[in-house]
Amino acid sequence: MKVLKFGGSSMCDARSVGLVRQIIEAQGAPCIVVVSAFEGMTHRLLALAQQAVQRDEQYKSDIRSIAKLHFDVVNTLVTGSRRTTVLAEVQRLLGEYEDLLYGLYLLQDLTPKTNARILSVGVRLSAFVLSHIVAGARYCDTSEIIRTGAGYLNATIDFEESNRRIAEKFAGLDHIAILPGYMAGNRNGSITNLGQRGADYAAAVIAAATGASELTLWMNVDGFMTADPEIIPKAQPIETLTYAEAIELSHFGATVIFSPTIRPVYERNIPINIRNTYNPDAKGTLISNTAEAENDRLLIKGISSIEKISLISVQGTGLIGLTNVTARFFKVLSDHKINIIMVTQASSEYSITIAVLPEEAKTATEALNREFYPNSDVAGEIKMQVETDLSVVAIVGERMRNTPGISATLFRSLARNGVSVITTAQGSSELNISVVIRHSNLRKALNAIHEGFFLSNYKELHLFLVGVGNVGKSLLEQIQRQREILMNDLRLKINLVGVANSRRMYIAPEGIEPANSFQVLEKKGKAYDMRRFIERIFELNMRNSVFIDCTGNEEVAAAYGTLFEHYISVVTANKIACSSGYSLYKSLKESSKEHGVRFMFETNVGAGLPVINTINDLIRSGDRILKIEAVLSGTLNFIFNVLDEHIPISQAIRLAKEKGFSEPDPRLDLSGADVVRKLTILARESGYPIEREDVAILPFLPDDCFEGSQEEFWKKIEALDAEFETKRRELARQDKKWRFIAVLDNGKPSVGLQSVDSKHPSYELEGSNNIIMLTTARYFEQPMIIKGYGAGAEVTAAGVFADVIRVANV
Repeated sequence: MKVLKFGGSSMCDARSVGLVRQIIEAQGAPCIVVVSAFEGMTHRLLALAQQAVQRDEQYKSDIRSIAKLHFDVVNTLVTGSRRTTVLAEVQRLLGEYEDLLYGLYLLQDLTPKTNARILSVGVRLSAFVLSHIVAGARYCDTSEIIRTGAGYLNATIDFEESNRRIAEKFAGLDHIAILPGYMAGNRNGSITNLGQRGADYAAAVIAAATGASELTLWMNVDGFMTADPEIIPKAQPIETLTYAEAIELSHFGATVIFSPTIRPVYERNIPINIRNTYNPDAKGTLISNTAEAENDRLLIKGISSIEKISLISVQGTGLIGLTNVTARFFKVLSDHKINIIMVTQASSEYSITIAVLPEEAKTATEALNREFYPNSDVAGEIKMQVETDLSVVAIVGERMRNTPGISATLFRSLARNGVSVITTAQGSSELNISVVIRHSNLRKALNAIHEGFFLSNYKELHLFLVGVGNVGKSLLEQIQRQREILMNDLRLKINLVGVANSRRMYIAPEGIEPANSFQVLEKKGKAYDMRRFIERIFELNMRNSVFIDCTGNEEVAAAYGTLFEHYISVVTANKIACSSGYSLYKSLKESSKEHGVRFMFETNVGAGLPVINTINDLIRSGDRILKIEAVLSGTLNFIFNVLDEHIPISQAIRLAKEKGFSEPDPRLDLSGADVVRKLTILARESGYPIEREDVAILPFLPDDCFEGSQEEFWKKIEALDAEFETKRRELARQDKKWRFIAVLDNGKPSVGLQSVDSKHPSYELEGSNNIIMLTTARYFEQPMIIKGYGAGAEVTAAGVFADVIRVANV
């Protein structure tokens, strides 16, 4: 025989009650069904009682809505002549309730006895109505079989008497018995209640007393989840749990089952099945002594949390040597009915720390003060500290026992996302590890831990993009195209959360479709404010956050250090930070390492070419960079490649600008300043602490070309066409070409225009391509050559995108 229990979430209207009927009738007789009141009904009944006590006559009209719900269910699901009978009984129970309310209205006093009767009305109504809806069902009064001791609210069960009555009542059961949960009765025949989640508890007590084969709790979820799905949308159902795992998860905040519900069935080794009324085909969660299923391969089964706690610490040398410190500590708290959520204690007895609910913290501290401060005259001192706005997170799993590395994975997951652990506790059973953190970090911590233990079937990055010009726009297009492939092949979800340009900014925690980002930015975006944009990122406090800089803006680059301090990775195509003062470059690199985040700037040199990563790999493997020779300006390479007798220097520069290879003001490229920045970065990554000013520049244009307006520049450059054509012809006669080459030789950097012959690796360099030649201790006779597209929005965006994916692969 099975015992089924249906919660209020399973019984909210005629449709859902119809689903409950189908489940019960499919189960068949014999069967015991315990039900809660219709959804929200108990709270509504109590609220009306409070109105009556306060002589608020609104309670009279509000009773009608309660009656209507029950009448609607009866009229929809009860057929034939029984409908009149059932409606009459419903009206009688509601009339009894209304009489109680009128008494409260007159006396202005709600006694525990009356309160218990009021709280029973909802479950009595739901059980009675359901017993006339389900075929072959009969109503059974719980107050006649579950006996409680003194008190009316949160009453204690007399198990000896209750077990005897339950066994006698259901011996030889041949039908479906439907009982109201939550309520019980005392020896005087008065109704009592079993307190929080009393219907679940009553069902467990009945299952244990009858020796049921299984207790099934039907609700509106697919079972225990690996975490709270409202916080972690990718939380997965847990197929199986042991009793111990379920108790631990419940103690630390999982609301699927109430911890006391487990005890009666655990003692009789009766499995508990958690099922979804609205998805009855789902497997649910089976709780038993031996939980074996596919998800048992996971080191932890689930993560639970208590959102708000306070931490009370008593510490000091005055505690050392005091008799029975621990016993006295817990006795004081027990005497004041303080619920201790977790406890840690130094082995020296120097300190004891407990976590309690915030509403109990004041009572607890006052009691502890009275107990220990009178003894502060002993040698040393005793101090008490209370910390608030905290949360506790617990990871739970039987397989944690004797498995090394669990704590390391937990703390690494938190550290990478900037979540500090205030205190931690682990029992000798190694069934759970609990950590206390700041409440503001709870959501991020839960998501980070969930991913850290592979409870999620994918990893998620939250991107904040600044700069949606040519490179940024191309990046958004690539993200849109690749999202599905990344999810399918790498189990990586890219979530664009924020986007900004020089005029507007927009952040949406729920995510922004990359394809729609421009329209959203224009329609919903606010005026651009870099400081506020960064502040909003910090406020969201999302794990695995990545800041992407596709600008050339100094203000944006200046934010990197603060981003690292908030444990946010940075991917940048902006060369300013890494080519500014060496001390800034070094501090940014060190800060990213210190905070365990990534600082990726591959596209600072060579667009999408793997230059910086290659240099890093060489150095990490023990090689040394001796010399770098490189063509790093796609713009300049394009210009000198298209020069011929028909295209003079001035026209070549105009072509570069028209094709988008050059900056809007091409003088920025022609000056070699951009190549200087790139060489500075390469030198630093190669281990040479140079400043940008150390780079010798050999200009190929007169200084006055860089003065005045662009209109003046074009006139000046056109005047040089003939001179450059003469030089070009001489080069062609010698079978040579111009290349603007950056050189780092024995730590000495320089850039300038050189002529190269056909034997030089850069001679055949086409279009806007780049080439980098690395001479190292290993690649000494034959340099390593990296060659390819070194300019253009699409390849630069691809390099940025590749860096983003590398962040995910940490």
